[in-house]
Amino acid sequence: MRSPRQPDPGSRLSGRVRRLMPARTGHTAARAGHTVRRRGTNPKVVALGGGHGLSASLAALRRITGDLTAVVTVADDGGSSGRLRDELGVLPPGDLRKALAALCGDDEWGQTWARVVQHRFAGEGDLQGHAVGNLLIVALWEQLGDHVQALEWVGRLLGAHGRVLPMSAVPLELEALVRGHDPARPEDVDTVRGQATVALTRGEVQSVHLVPADPPAVPETVEAVLDADWVVLGPGSWFSSVIPHLLVPELRDALTETKARRVLSLNLAPQPGETDGFSPQRHLEVLARHAPKLAFDVVLADEAAVPDRERLTEAAERLGGTVELAPVAAPDGSARHDPELLAAAYDRIFRMHGRIGPWR
Repeated sequence: MRSPRQPDPGSRLSGRVRRLMPARTGHTAARAGHTVRRRGTNPKVVALGGGHGLSASLAALRRITGDLTAVVTVADDGGSSGRLRDELGVLPPGDLRKALAALCGDDEWGQTWARVVQHRFAGEGDLQGHAVGNLLIVALWEQLGDHVQALEWVGRLLGAHGRVLPMSAVPLELEALVRGHDPARPEDVDTVRGQATVALTRGEVQSVHLVPADPPAVPETVEAVLDADWVVLGPGSWFSSVIPHLLVPELRDALTETKARRVLSLNLAPQPGETDGFSPQRHLEVLARHAPKLAFDVVLADEAAVPDRERLTEAAERLGGTVELAPVAAPDGSARHDPELLAAAYDRIFRMHGRIGPWR
């Protein structure tokens, strides 16, 4: 049974929206490049997503827990990942590589390896555009014949602060129903295929699904979700990186059945093409359409990115959760999450909303 939420005397409440201000000691420690983790508080956290959004979440979460698992989408079909997928029939390694790089430490070893695995070859030959980490991951897959074991080997080499798992062991394709994909037919709904195409569509995405329609989940991902204290979904490309996790039946069931508390982390701005014109609450509404039985305890958003708090609060309540507002954007004004600020927000949420049981 979940422990009741305890009011935080230091927080400022506005209606049903809580504003999270970074804890002074934790935020200072994070800014100094240290973890804000405290003795005896080491929750098991599973973060799901893909691309830069998941990387931002992992870069924050590794600062506050030593028990972190990333579950990554495997529907990418563009760039180096798409070429390797087409040529070798492997899972697209790109988002897995980005997650591993995000889990690298801030010391010289971690940052050196993060740069190496992210490095892309220049020139005009066959290696042009390929990322070193993609080739390393695929080489270990071929050597070991085991997706999970190979990623663990890469993680050990990098000194990663957590593990990385694919959400499925089969390459997936993303299909979307898009209204106005062809500007000449703005009212028509077309089927658009491919993650890269969906992410850049100029139309309005109505829904997405996977091909094959019922892919198997990697067993270790299901086990991690069921055993977690906290599950974090988002931020990231909503239709191509976040929602696909809810389209894998075993993973969706695990997310629904887990006793872990669930956090939905929103983007700082709509994504050009994929979610143009979306309000924060609309992100929640389309997610609920794809997984109507899935509830969330907390919806985390940056205060500056929420023009209508009341409507977001209502949408969060329909998912069973409350809204937590915190300054999590990078100070340069870009639509990027600051890892230290995001870490402070996650840390405070984990403490304010209680524990499921003893944190390991």
